[in-house]
Amino acid sequence: MLISNAFAQAAPAAQDPMSTLTGLLPMILMFVVLWFLMIRPQMKRQKEHKALLEGLQKNDEVATSSGILGKVVQVGDNFVHVEIAPDTVIVVQKPAIGTVLQKGTLKSL
Repeated sequence: MLISNAFAQAAPAAQDPMSTLTGLLPMILMFVVLWFLMIRPQMKRQKEHKALLEGLQKNDEVATSSGILGKVVQVGDNFVHVEIAPDTVIVVQKPAIGTVLQKGTLKSL
């Protein structure tokens, strides 16, 4: 005979609810660790950067994310005019401002 007989299998036993929870526990723990080590600090940095950009004023000395240092001449909704040398003004997007420097930093360079 080339084909063997097929016999019915017994139904699988019902799973214990605790074993399901135990299986999910490592994934939940990994998410909690990921939250506290990566996501939460990144959200904090974004909030600080947003506050920095909202507090930007004329005559603030700034450093852009590309490393250009200058003094803010004009602040718009989306763009900032930065004077990088006498009579040389560039326009940069607000998110490109990396840090606000202390007053007098540009003169000390």
